Amino acid sequence: MSKLVWLRNDLRVVDNTALLQACQLRQVSEPVIALYIATPMQWHEHHEAPIKIDFIQRRLVELKQSLAALNIPLIVKEVADFAAVPACILALTQQYQVDHVFCNKQYLINENQRDLHVGEQLASRAIKLSVFDDDCIIEPGRVLNKQGDPFKVFTPFRKSWIQVYREQIRSTGRALVQPTPSILGDLDELNKEYPDLESTHSFSYPVTTSIDWAVDDEAIRQRLLTFCYEKAMDYHANRDYPAVDGTSCLSPYLAIGALSLRQCFHSLMTEYPECLENPESGAFTWFNELVWREFYRHLMDANPKLCREQPFHAWTNYVVWKNDETLLHAWQQGETGFPIIDAAMRQLKATGWMHNRLRMIVASFLTKDLLIHWQAGEQWFMSHLIDGDMASNNGGWQWAASTGTDAQPYFRVFNPTTQGQRFDPKGEFVRKWIKELKDVPDKFIHSPHLWLGAHTLSYPKPIVDHKQARLLAIETFKRANEQGKLQGSV
Repeated sequence: MSKLVWLRNDLRVVDNTALLQACQLRQVSEPVIALYIATPMQWHEHHEAPIKIDFIQRRLVELKQSLAALNIPLIVKEVADFAAVPACILALTQQYQVDHVFCNKQYLINENQRDLHVGEQLASRAIKLSVFDDDCIIEPGRVLNKQGDPFKVFTPFRKSWIQVYREQIRSTGRALVQPTPSILGDLDELNKEYPDLESTHSFSYPVTTSIDWAVDDEAIRQRLLTFCYEKAMDYHANRDYPAVDGTSCLSPYLAIGALSLRQCFHSLMTEYPECLENPESGAFTWFNELVWREFYRHLMDANPKLCREQPFHAWTNYVVWKNDETLLHAWQQGETGFPIIDAAMRQLKATGWMHNRLRMIVASFLTKDLLIHWQAGEQWFMSHLIDGDMASNNGGWQWAASTGTDAQPYFRVFNPTTQGQRFDPKGEFVRKWIKELKDVPDKFIHSPHLWLGAHTLSYPKPIVDHKQARLLAIETFKRANEQGKLQGSV
């Protein structure tokens, strides 16, 4: 019989719980086969970015080689959507005489339903399905408040997370990152036994090149180590400046599971073993960002409504959003007249990535200055980001829109001009992405419409008055909150 490892957003050999368990639980003569199933229609429904799908395709080619070094073949299949996955897996288990399927858990509703249906199909044929918590360092449901409920605010979650982590290390004593399986069997013999093993990597989905992002294991490992050794110490000082190469740029690898959160934390703790006791350090600041990613997964697991396009705070359903396609289009295309906004949005379209500080600024601008629904921004990001991740993207957008956890309903309204002046004071980032502003003096780079030479620019004037927009946003949220109280939604 064979063991089948079903890969999803865990495209790695190192520190992969399902893969390790399959290899450890096999009998000596039993082969292990890996599987990836592409679902283009599901990707379309989830607004997956073409650049991310290209990234996945390229990563699968590398992963096939890494698995082959362990004598594990990789089968890549394509079906329309999640509904077609159970039949696909069942057919493969029959074809390759599989008696046990292994996979790592995903925490979203559609993925959970898919896995339940797969389990039912396999059980009907007496085939075992083992699902492991692998995506988080501490699995959802273990970090709880004194009442035994999931946390709704980040800072107390982080404090409790650290306590649970330390208890976990004391009780288990095992290494944070799991080892890579040893070489198994003989791939040539396996190919002889199953001559119809197939592996296709070209999906029926539009793609945009991701060639600027390396996908081989060594390059990914070096990027992580270089950041920890050379940049993490100054992360707190440099992370907010988009013209400075001060962030890790590891989010695309985390999004597809080419890198695990445990690997990141392990590398950080190896270099800075005392960082958890030094909250002012750059290392702790990056650790904080890793835990934010974990927090949003725990939050989505505990609140399934977040997967159903619902706000975390019910009263924000009463916010009266504007339905203005002209304003939305200007934001999407980087033509708002606010240089830091437009440079960020043009960076996104050109590269499929955006600096984290800029993600907060542009999200605040869309939801507060333009009063356009956060879901429009959430979908635009997912459809363009190489590191698109539903839990983090939803959490970030709801945070900025004041509909989610840590909401700060009336006060989180970023001033795009002062944000630009603070985090891109010389306009280096702005000039890189907005060529028409290259000759504007530093003093006016974030308010070019006030420059005496503004009439020579082919650049739009601001599409909204921030001061007035801020007051309107605060009043709009205040009314929604009052309405929510009347309706019992607060």
